[in-house]
Amino acid sequence: MPNVVLYGRAGCHLCDVAREVILAVRLRHAFEFTEVDIDGSDDLVRAYGLRVPVVAVDGVEAFEVEVPPAGLEALVGGR
Repeated sequence: MPNVVLYGRAGCHLCDVAREVILAVRLRHAFEFTEVDIDGSDDLVRAYGLRVPVVAVDGVEAFEVEVPPAGLEALVGGR
């Protein structure tokens, strides 16, 4: 089963939008979903900083700032 991780931070409007897209796609395709608040780790803040939200699929960064539903479906739906 695919694994989707959303790296974001509290109060991030774009992170909220990305989460909505991910959850909508999850209604049609099964995958694991984890959210990570980057503010809990200096390393994550350095890695993702102003790029949030960042979405990784199976450990590979797939999207930054915007998550197109069709793009996410293409990555998680063909399994």
